[in-house]
Amino acid sequence: MSVRRSLARAYWRVSRWTLRTERVPADGAGLLIGAPHTSNWDFVLMLAIAGEADLTFRWLGKHTLFRGVAGPLMRALGGIPVDRRDPAGLVDEIVARLGGGERFYLVVTPEGTRRGDGWKSGFYRIARATDLPVTLGYVDRTTRTTGLGPTLTLTGDVRADMDEIRAFYADKAGHTPSRRTEPRLRDESPTPPPPPPA
Repeated sequence: MSVRRSLARAYWRVSRWTLRTERVPADGAGLLIGAPHTSNWDFVLMLAIAGEADLTFRWLGKHTLFRGVAGPLMRALGGIPVDRRDPAGLVDEIVARLGGGERFYLVVTPEGTRRGDGWKSGFYRIARATDLPVTLGYVDRTTRTTGLGPTLTLTGDVRADMDEIRAFYADKAGHTPSRRTEPRLRDESPTPPPPPPA
């Protein structure tokens, strides 16, 4: 057993949170959604979830986390810096790495800045471009549970895919519930208005 897995299992033995997780292949690849993303404590839970499952993973973090002495540690923990002032090319870079044969799970928190204005669509574009599955990771303060939920293959029907994602997260409240964001892509087609009365 790896040191990382041993540390993660020790964490779960003493944590006030309960790990309830569905398994994904340890040597596989895909996207892991982290939601609702409402607190920096989510990062600790994510490390412990992935560590317990012994997954090779990468995560996206704002570039300021990688400054100074913290930079090497963040990269050692699987971090990939994202400059939100200039995000062009990030999706292409991730697609190229996965398409080039790298095997890892990419942890994505599509709520971004946690301001309640919808999810960013990068995870959707990466999943469709690489044909990789998307696993719904979660934090639920109401039950003090966290882990990995179902794994989906996105179809390209954005609304139908997001309806399935919304259904899973409908009863999940993050670490700080007031910061929860509805799982809705900013470029998702609006719901058509109801027909006029007859």
